[in-house]
Amino acid sequence: MASDGRDRNSALRRCLDVLRDARNDSEQFAALLLVTKAVRAGEVDAKSRRQIFDAIGFTFPSRLLSSRQPPAGCPEHTFRALGLTLLACFCTDPELAGHSQILNKIPTFNDILVSPCTPDSRSMVDDVYQCLNAIMASARGPGDLVTRGTVAALCQAYVSCSYGSEHALELLLGLLAIAEAKCWQRDTPHLLAVLSKLSSDFLKSEDMTKFELCEILPHFIPLSPPLTQDSQGSECLHRLYKGLAAILGSKLNQAQRDPALKLAACLVQACGSEWIPAESAGSKFLALLVNLACVEVRLTLEEPDPIEVEGKKQVVTACYVLMEMGIQECLREEKPLLEEVQKMQLMRIMEEAFGAVIFYLKRVKQEQLQDPFLFASVRILGAWMAEETSSLKQEICELLPFLVHYAKKLFKEGSSAAHLPQPELVSTEGSGLPQDALRFLLPGFCHLTAEDRPRDILIQEGAPALLCEYFLHQWEVLSSQPTSLAPMTSTEMSLQTACGIFLNLVVTAPDLIRRDKSFSSLMDLLLKSLPLLLPQKDHLVLAANIATLGLLMARVLTASSALQGAQPAREFFGAAIRFLADAHTAQADPGGDSLAMTLSPAYLSTWADVQELWFLGMQALAGCVPLLPWLPEAVVQARWLEELSQLLSCVAPASVDFELIAAFQGVLVELARASKLCRDVVLSHQGREWANLYGMAALEQCLSEP
Repeated sequence: MASDGRDRNSALRRCLDVLRDARNDSEQFAALLLVTKAVRAGEVDAKSRRQIFDAIGFTFPSRLLSSRQPPAGCPEHTFRALGLTLLACFCTDPELAGHSQILNKIPTFNDILVSPCTPDSRSMVDDVYQCLNAIMASARGPGDLVTRGTVAALCQAYVSCSYGSEHALELLLGLLAIAEAKCWQRDTPHLLAVLSKLSSDFLKSEDMTKFELCEILPHFIPLSPPLTQDSQGSECLHRLYKGLAAILGSKLNQAQRDPALKLAACLVQACGSEWIPAESAGSKFLALLVNLACVEVRLTLEEPDPIEVEGKKQVVTACYVLMEMGIQECLREEKPLLEEVQKMQLMRIMEEAFGAVIFYLKRVKQEQLQDPFLFASVRILGAWMAEETSSLKQEICELLPFLVHYAKKLFKEGSSAAHLPQPELVSTEGSGLPQDALRFLLPGFCHLTAEDRPRDILIQEGAPALLCEYFLHQWEVLSSQPTSLAPMTSTEMSLQTACGIFLNLVVTAPDLIRRDKSFSSLMDLLLKSLPLLLPQKDHLVLAANIATLGLLMARVLTASSALQGAQPAREFFGAAIRFLADAHTAQADPGGDSLAMTLSPAYLSTWADVQELWFLGMQALAGCVPLLPWLPEAVVQARWLEELSQLLSCVAPASVDFELIAAFQGVLVELARASKLCRDVVLSHQGREWANLYGMAALEQCLSEP
């Protein structure tokens, strides 16, 4: 055998010598045929391959690829085939596969893939796929393949079922894994054509192919609009729905059920529940989907064997996505997919599944804290805690120390967590942290801090200090983002929810606010942030939260040096007063000649979220007035008293509801009592008259006192 190898190498070297010494094209071609014959027979080792390259380089294969005149009596693609064989040989060397001379041939490779294939040209297609696979494995390769049109060529090759199309699918899967967003951005129509074929095959298939396609299809479902905004995409979704309904409605073993659940979860991530028809069959399918997910979660997480859990983490993570959809659909009031009876049944089933999640979390060991599956489990529990406040309360209270410890660990070790793999189907977009557990726990914590026992546990475990630190971090993230009218980010939502938690603590645990130095740092940030935030009208809800929280905290922290009239405090109160003052305006009453008090246009779209905060802010401002001696002067400087007097004087009293009158009176009475200057300003603007007109008896009495 060794002798045969030496003979082949010796023969190959003689061919290379002939190739180098050839005096004309005929001699060169003859020698080349011998070389390529050896290459195709796989008789070339790494050393010989390098000798071939050193002998002919890239120039000669390039000439062959561009030549259109074949030798006499040979097929027209003879030269191209020889050139491709040589390039395929070179590409087996990783160093050569990423060479610019190979990358420059990508358009040629694409052309061959989309050209009609005859039995004589199949070897060319094989060589092209060998080259493309080698390019994929190089550093620059995937990017060049996407930008030079290979995705479209591969899609066409697969859809047309041309020779080697299974290789086209494998390459597409590889490119989508590396550069999904870029692929869809550049080649949406072609990728939709592939998805259309796959979904058709999925629906029609009646054998194991159906389950194999369940594994492939998720790679072709983009996390972006094309599917729901395109008619072809909508058709694909409908076929996938019908195919999944057929699968999940049948008796399945685990190997068949798991891929189907993962495909369904992928569709939910991409499209929510939009892919499920709003009809009786659709509601039954949705209920079945969530039911199956809950059963899978219970069967896995109640299993005492950790090895068993380990092998099922991916499918359980997919089930979490389906359960989260179940929570959202059970709470949905507008055009619900589920009937009330179905909602009640699903909530009971999900409660049992979340009991299993808690059971799993209670058994987590220290060495598991950086497991992405643990993160996914905490995330889904956070979704349940955010919406279902009465269920599993005892179990959740017992778990709170672990949740705080886990969230704190991830927050403190954010830099090391950045290198961890993210669990499939879980996103931490916009958080500014690689694995932001607190982001998903905040809504649940907001509910829990309104109740005595869980609030005491959270305080005991150091959650308030952690939340203050987290708030400061999230503010930095928001401040670093360019201001725009873009949809609210998760960072802004986290800041708003954290404000809700702090509001609960200020009201229910004021001693904690005074005692914990973290709240002094938080107060300093609130003083600085509101003046920056308020002018940005697209952040009005967050500004309302910060203004109201700052006013309530100021009432508790009056002894703080930061609130003794220094510039940051004056600027904060000036901004807070502006937020309160700008909410209402006078507008012509459509039903008469008079003016009516209405919401300012800037507040209309967000008033549902701002209203309660505005009234709470008015109460808090009234409470601050007697505690901060410098505040009445700041109110006068803001000219709010004049503006409010003019507004109340010009509108019809019937257009101002009682709650609003009471809010205005609460602040005005405190200002009039605390400051002669404020009292004089109100009196000079017919204060007695409009106080009487609006039934503000307390203010009228205060203004009448000597």
